Amino acid sequence: MPLDYGNAREILDEAFSQAETAFQEKNPPTLDASVEKHLNNLFSSNTQAYREVLIGSALVRCQEKDVDLRLPYVKHGRRAYNARDLDEQVVNPFLKAKQIPSSKGPFLSVFRRGIKFTRTTKTGVRDRTGYSSFLNTIEYLAALTKQEELRIFLKAVLYKFLALREASKIEIARVQRLSIPQYGGLIDGLLSISSGGRYAVFIVVASLRALKLALGLNWEIQYQGINVADAASEEPGDITVSHEGQTFLAAEVTERVVNKARVVSTFTTKIAPAGVEDYIFFVKFRPTGADPDAVRQAQQYFAQGHEVNFLDIKTWVLNTLSTIGKKGRVGFISEMVRLLDSDDVPRKMKVGWNEQVQKLTNI
Repeated sequence: MPLDYGNAREILDEAFSQAETAFQEKNPPTLDASVEKHLNNLFSSNTQAYREVLIGSALVRCQEKDVDLRLPYVKHGRRAYNARDLDEQVVNPFLKAKQIPSSKGPFLSVFRRGIKFTRTTKTGVRDRTGYSSFLNTIEYLAALTKQEELRIFLKAVLYKFLALREASKIEIARVQRLSIPQYGGLIDGLLSISSGGRYAVFIVVASLRALKLALGLNWEIQYQGINVADAASEEPGDITVSHEGQTFLAAEVTERVVNKARVVSTFTTKIAPAGVEDYIFFVKFRPTGADPDAVRQAQQYFAQGHEVNFLDIKTWVLNTLSTIGKKGRVGFISEMVRLLDSDDVPRKMKVGWNEQVQKLTNI
């Protein structure tokens, strides 16, 4: 039966987005215990194709209820489907784009040509335990009739693929040079990806370090780890900049609107106790800019010897990169790569960076 590959990719992208959110929240989709056991077997098997077939099978089932999932070759008859084309046009490109460990070629290449996913063909495969779990899972999937059940199954499979990716090594894309408009596109792209505010922190830290490099400044730039960037701590800000042991600038980085209550709380718990004279809220401005009540509250602190300012992340970074020259701009990219290359950075962020760089440079 003919399949709509464009629609299949849309279903896959939507399910993957949901799986990423669930993975970030450590909330795996719930399946029957027996199916969960078989999936665990498949994801511990050395035969990658077994688990990759499940993605294509779920996509087929979402579109066509009359397709026989055991017949992955069109020559098998009216109820068969073209698994190879589905893999080449949808599944494999998707896995490669998301940098998920997967087969280099079509998943059917590990099976003998014309195979039917039935127990009679078990003797023709090497990993018989994995193949048995694969057949049981295919049978479970074939019995599902409701779209909601199918989407939950697909999300559960993708959740396990994300676990594989999280345990893998992802190379961070490097780029030699970008134009200022391209930097703007890069920042917009990164800030559009859900990261719990981590991208925003990294962008500001990399910019400060690039400024230090370009001007030869004797600064010490510290930032809180990505797991505590928004948590209360003894540090006066998410980022602190010191010279000869004295902190002269502290900053908080957030993608949320900073209101008056946030300013008062920050002043009471961080700025005043640490005696910080210069404090910056790096924010992602909405069309209306900074919250007027927050700005008025900050002006009151100015009279007490504390400058509290609000800067739009993208605007400040682009202005900085525009004035620090080529050396500084190269330094910004190097610092972003170094920050993202840390083992404790979620793979989602690494992949997001790679996707944005590829989009801008077509590499």
